[in-house]
Amino acid sequence: MSRKLKFFLIGTGILLAMEWRSLLYYLSPPPDFGQGKVTLYATDWCPYCAKTRALLEQKQIPYKEYNIETSELGRDQYQRLAGKGVPVLLIDEEVVRGFNEKTIVAALAHWQDSQPQNNKSKP
Repeated sequence: MSRKLKFFLIGTGILLAMEWRSLLYYLSPPPDFGQGKVTLYATDWCPYCAKTRALLEQKQIPYKEYNIETSELGRDQYQRLAGKGVPVLLIDEEVVRGFNEKTIVAALAHWQDSQPQNNKSKP
């Protein structure tokens, strides 16, 4: 086996080991921990988590929040969603990573449109 091929194989193995969680996310759909609701995975100190909270409150969207530093259940769900940073929003079955207002608003609009008419105000 040539030296270049060995280097390539070792490098590929290291890359796969480092990015395994992300790779798993793309190979299988995210679990629906929210069961049709909005769930926020965040920390107390994160300014983008605070912006996400404020946006959800401004839009009057009820949500469940897990502090991934203090909640074992929240941390487990966050890891199964291939979380690498905060905030992570689970809106029904859609995962939104980071704070991007346009992406969050679009995902929320899609979620609200899929809700039955008499339950649109409930998560």
